[in-house]
Amino acid sequence: MRRLLIAAMALGAVTALAQDGQTPGEKKVTVTGSVHSEVLIPQEDEKIGAAKSDDKVLTNTYADVALMSKWVDAGARFEFTEFPLPGFEKDFKGWGLPNFWVKGKLNRVELTLGSTYDQFGSGFIYRTYEQRSLGVDNSLLGARAVWRADGFTLKALTGRQRRYWDWNKAWITGADAEVNLEQWAKPLQAHGAHLMLGASWVNKHENEEDIMSDATHKLKLPTYVNAWDARARYQQGPVSVLLEYAHKSQDPSFDNGYVYGPGHVEMLSASYARSGLSALVQIKRSENMSFRSRRSMTGISSTINHLPAFSMEHTYALAALYPYATNTLGEWAYQAELSYLFKKKTFLGGKYGTKVRLNFSHIHSLKVKEGAKVMGTDGVKTDYWGWGDNTYYQDLNVQIEKKLSRTVKINLMYMNQFYNQTAVEGHGGMVHNDIAVADVRWNMTRKLTLRGELQYLSSKDDQGDWWYGLLELSWAPHWMFSIADMYNSGETNLHYYQGLVTYNVKSHRIQLGYGRTRAGYNCAGGVCRYVPASRGVTLTYNYNF
Repeated sequence: MRRLLIAAMALGAVTALAQDGQTPGEKKVTVTGSVHSEVLIPQEDEKIGAAKSDDKVLTNTYADVALMSKWVDAGARFEFTEFPLPGFEKDFKGWGLPNFWVKGKLNRVELTLGSTYDQFGSGFIYRTYEQRSLGVDNSLLGARAVWRADGFTLKALTGRQRRYWDWNKAWITGADAEVNLEQWAKPLQAHGAHLMLGASWVNKHENEEDIMSDATHKLKLPTYVNAWDARARYQQGPVSVLLEYAHKSQDPSFDNGYVYGPGHVEMLSASYARSGLSALVQIKRSENMSFRSRRSMTGISSTINHLPAFSMEHTYALAALYPYATNTLGEWAYQAELSYLFKKKTFLGGKYGTKVRLNFSHIHSLKVKEGAKVMGTDGVKTDYWGWGDNTYYQDLNVQIEKKLSRTVKINLMYMNQFYNQTAVEGHGGMVHNDIAVADVRWNMTRKLTLRGELQYLSSKDDQGDWWYGLLELSWAPHWMFSIADMYNSGETNLHYYQGLVTYNVKSHRIQLGYGRTRAGYNCAGGVCRYVPASRGVTLTYNYNF
């Protein structure tokens, strides 16, 4: 009720303030928002491991509303997860108004009170965001101020971090500054170059806990943890280079086994893009960079920072069957990508042109010189340039996009993958997969489009071989029908079938389906959540206004 009252007062304040300084007939307040609801009517299925549910209907439902005016904005989010979808923790259960905010705007200054989201640099020391498919919402409840001048941005924030239906007791404070030097440097302007320099600082204040190293000794835990980040980006023509370094002071936690070694991450990212050609090279080394607003937490909650996975996020079902989750204890990560468009009416381009993309990623453990991960010590010491004994993940894939005629387009992909299931999931050893994908789209008429996928995963490890097939018929502008089946021909001989009907009208989208979902990991940006198997009727509704 208290949150509801605060949000109502905030929205009322916007309406009142927005009326000042407006000319007659001018629109005073702009209202935007969205509704997103996912519903599952679960059914028990012993074959795939879908357990019987105590609730007949499960749902994750969200409703956002924002009121915007010249001087003041405000918004709130209503959430109903009293009967959450499979794979969400018990702490996720509840309903109410957990997020609300009011923003004042005056010239170059913004001040926000309430729930805020932000990211400093690449997120190595601070990133708050929402990812509903993972159940992540680590917003900060407090205050955020932003000042912008020509070529300069300064941010400052403070507050407590959301954890489901509560806020962790630790207090988070931070600041970030970025300056674009080409605003003042004439030599940079003369060469069409851009140089950005940035720096960030984040402090966590968390009270001590009774963490025992043995029966008689308690760990002395730091109540203040500081992290800082420095970065530089240079762009000129088709070339862009980003260098970034972040450091974190002593932060014993459950994630690192309560050791006292500092954390750090270094990254180099370089890209080149010109008509028909693009290239990307990325290198990252991270060590002991788990950073939470509650040191004893596990899983994906209470995370202050973000360590992106340097591996391609695949959208095809079998290519995404074994996704990689960033190892916060430490890793070497490499990624390179090359894309080239062979022009029309050339030997390899043909009549309509051909696009080829090659992507490679490799993630490896750090090399330990001495020491061990023993509670209460500094932990291990690593050889900075050395590689450890474990490959965590490797992915080499090539994709070809080709238009065969005015109405037919084909996408082909081959992928060679090594996935260390023990490092990522805690069991299973190294899994080696070869994956082939064919995706064909046929524009039958101006309104009818038929798309089909055929995928095959070949493996001698884990559950062995998989097949996947999909047919999707789109009837513009309203309807889409699809059927799909993922079949394990290796170990289980199980089918995971799906049938979906989607209807779009104006700002509404409704999808009704029935089928099975395989147990596995759902990942985004190196963050993964385990989702158990399920079967049943699904209903999804989206509305934007």
